Amino acid sequence: MFKRKKAKLVLGLTGTIGSGKSTVARMFKTKDSLLIDADKLAHDSFRIGSSVYKQVVAYFGEGILRPDKRIDRAKLAAIAFVNKAALIKLNKIVHKAVIAEIKRLVKDSGKKLVILDAALLIEAGLKKMVDKLVVVKAGRQQQILRSQRRLGLSKDEVSQRMKYQISQSAKLRLADFIIDNSGLISKTRKQVSEIRRALAR
Repeated sequence: MFKRKKAKLVLGLTGTIGSGKSTVARMFKTKDSLLIDADKLAHDSFRIGSSVYKQVVAYFGEGILRPDKRIDRAKLAAIAFVNKAALIKLNKIVHKAVIAEIKRLVKDSGKKLVILDAALLIEAGLKKMVDKLVVVKAGRQQQILRSQRRLGLSKDEVSQRMKYQISQSAKLRLADFIIDNSGLISKTRKQVSEIRRALAR
């Protein structure tokens, strides 16, 4: 599908919270590609005994732990998203581990297309790792409603998280391709197909 001089194309895919970027990322996935979900890597990095786990517990205290000693992500988020210094520290710890794993996965992949699905792709400095950047957009109200349904957050909590992400307009200015995911899913699929054709040329 991707007939290029370069053996491997790394396609970055991002968007602000509630844009539906992960749904779009799955549309790009085929048997000839590798999909890297940065959010999943971040989640996995919190496993008990990991370097991230130890650093997070040391910084935030054992009050963020469940009875089984796993990190309670809701408690952690409740602290981090109301304290800028705490969020910066958390991101610094997690991003270092996630970026190292992303680099390993990209390097080891034998696929012609690697799709990097990352909400904080730009914020984490990952743009330099990708060959092309796709930004998924949606209306603000739509983003809020989707986030409330998917993450179980209040409107204020979604707005708080948005505040710590680069704005949608700023991300769009950096995009090689833009997908409007505010309408019918069939329209989104059509846009994905158009980008695939453009990448294949």
